[in-house]
Amino acid sequence: MYIINTVLLSHEFCQSLLKNFKVKINMPEVIINGPEGRLEGRYHPSKKANAPIALVLHADPQFNGNMNAKICYYLYHSFVRRGFSVLRFNFRGVGRSEGIYDSGIGELSDAASALDWLHTVNRDSPQVWIAGFSFGAWIGMQLLMRRPEISGFLSVSPPANLYDFSFLAPCPSSGLITQGTSDTIVTEDAVQKLVDKLKSQKGITIDYDKIEGASHFYEEHHKPLVQSIDKYLTMRLGY
Repeated sequence: MYIINTVLLSHEFCQSLLKNFKVKINMPEVIINGPEGRLEGRYHPSKKANAPIALVLHADPQFNGNMNAKICYYLYHSFVRRGFSVLRFNFRGVGRSEGIYDSGIGELSDAASALDWLHTVNRDSPQVWIAGFSFGAWIGMQLLMRRPEISGFLSVSPPANLYDFSFLAPCPSSGLITQGTSDTIVTEDAVQKLVDKLKSQKGITIDYDKIEGASHFYEEHHKPLVQSIDKYLTMRLGY
């Protein structure tokens, strides 16, 4: 039996997930107390005691970014399959989350509140991961700098040409950055410069994977993106 939120995801997308992954997915809705009111989320509690935790952050709310975007769902699912307790949520002003868009400042506070909530319900978690897509990758990397317990990150199409990433000095954790070679929103050159800067830092390892032909939203290229993420997580986690 499969449990899928078919209201928020298209029928075709859900059928694709069922065919490709063949796992049971449980996504109870949660409401988190955020800085400007409630934050709407979907949470998968691991069946394992003391499971690692992961937080997934979505793209820019100004351009319809939300927690149910396919890339966020794939990130979420990659952690679920490895026994993580995983949370994805809507930033302020998105869906049923309260508040209004705050140019990244408030959204960073939202992410911190969401991570606090994850810790509250997973007090003995041995690992903490952060994953973000586009705007969410920018927020995630800022959170990474403020929360020393984060041990790894996944950054999908970080908008290095649109936002300042100079705060990563130095970057405290190893992680994976992916970028589509046909992305017209986030330029490949800008991401390459960010990767080169991070790779020059000591004590961390940055993996960089270019998805050939992929656009910013990875239409028709979800499979190679998921394969890249899974390969990296298997390498880091050992399973």
